[in-house]
Amino acid sequence: MYPIICELGPFTIYSYGLTVVLGFSICVFLITRQAKSEGLNKELIFNICFSILLSGIIGARLLYIILNFAYFFRHPAEMVMINRGGLAWFGGLVLSGLTCVIYSKYKRLDVYKIADLIIPYVALAQAIGRIGCFLNGCCFGRESLNFGLYFPVHDAVLIPTQVYSCLLLLVIYIILRIRQSQKHQKGEILYSYFFLYSLKRFFIEFLRADSEIFILSMSIFQVFSIGLFLFSLVMLIRIKKGNNRPR
Repeated sequence: MYPIICELGPFTIYSYGLTVVLGFSICVFLITRQAKSEGLNKELIFNICFSILLSGIIGARLLYIILNFAYFFRHPAEMVMINRGGLAWFGGLVLSGLTCVIYSKYKRLDVYKIADLIIPYVALAQAIGRIGCFLNGCCFGRESLNFGLYFPVHDAVLIPTQVYSCLLLLVIYIILRIRQSQKHQKGEILYSYFFLYSLKRFFIEFLRADSEIFILSMSIFQVFSIGLFLFSLVMLIRIKKGNNRPR
């Protein structure tokens, strides 16, 4: 599609990098505005968001490199070229989650309160980022003449899984925001996101062509999704049984 938006002398603006920055900027603005209405320090929330973004990108890139180690072993210079894509969300989840917990504990904040505030906008940021994936041509789907679009970068008609993911993530964002505006229990929004995202990712993987089969006709990301689904389901059941007090 359009991996490069424009070139300004020695500088190149990549569509993927631009959408990551755009998604972060929009979501941080919305999060800090909501944080103010909830009596939270805007500067503190911005710092948490920035820390989550940075650690999330590092974690996502590290897992992507691990999963594609043979390629990066031959092309080590490309390890840092994230402007062209190449992030594995599950790696970002682990490292950004640890960062959020550590930072919140350090600042003596309620981890669940912070996570429940931020997580719907993570889905929104991902939706915006998927537009970058579409323009970049990464995270592509299987070949399909009936249901596909032509991707010049692959010279093939492929299922636009990036677009499907974008729309589903927007639905997840809307669901979480509606639930967020209602009376809910601590952690409910966070684990609802894990629950919905794992479902979305599991089924989208059947349409994608950039993931190799790992086991039982499933990709490694589907295995991760099953684990995340079961974990979030258990936590939601525990919450519903009253292990956390209502907000």
